[in-house]
Amino acid sequence: MKAAIIGYGKMGHEIEKILIARGHEVTLIIDIDNAADLNAENLANVDVAIEFTTPTTAYNNIRTCLECGTAVVSGTTGWTDRLAELQELCREKGGAMFYASNYSLGVNLMFRLNRELARLMNQFPGYEITMSETHHTEKKDSPSGTAVTLAEDIISRVERKSGWINEPTDNPALISIESLRIGKTPGDHSVTYTSEDDVLEIRHSIKNRRTLAQGAVVAAEFLCGKQGIYTMEDLF
Repeated sequence: MKAAIIGYGKMGHEIEKILIARGHEVTLIIDIDNAADLNAENLANVDVAIEFTTPTTAYNNIRTCLECGTAVVSGTTGWTDRLAELQELCREKGGAMFYASNYSLGVNLMFRLNRELARLMNQFPGYEITMSETHHTEKKDSPSGTAVTLAEDIISRVERKSGWINEPTDNPALISIESLRIGKTPGDHSVTYTSEDDVLEIRHSIKNRRTLAQGAVVAAEFLCGKQGIYTMEDLF
């Protein structure tokens, strides 16, 4: 597989190591200093682009890939209010796109546990739901995309009962989310149910970026040669 890396920060360097270790070729690296090199000519021989940049640049990066006919995997968060636009463009172009807010296997297992727990706890409205997420100080978006996904999954699976959220709504922001930015923490997420009598919590902590980079590369391998829109649910 011939891959492009869009965003050559800490994640980009980790992705490069894993691509090479798995026998793939990195044919293009795009970062802030050579952003103009993300064009049709340079993407012509790329099978899949892996994009981890910033909320302000992700949309245009992904759009360029799709318009150039290059499959793209993205893990940038904080911009997904426009995700549907790019999914529609992908369909129009007959392209391939893979998006996830988090590529860690453990986090995606937590997503499944979170949905099932929300369904079960629907019987017990006396519990208050709170969430906490902690990341490194360089992370741009707050709350994290993973936390937003967890909140959306809870909202989609609970009935509107007093004690759950502030009022009947589909807005995940009304679930209390504590966002902390501390040191070099790669990622820590918890969902907590608290009643007057007990506390129930599910939690996932990432030790390093390698698990995220590994998931992104596996997603790129999965996407290579395909058409359509995919998520971690499809990869599982």
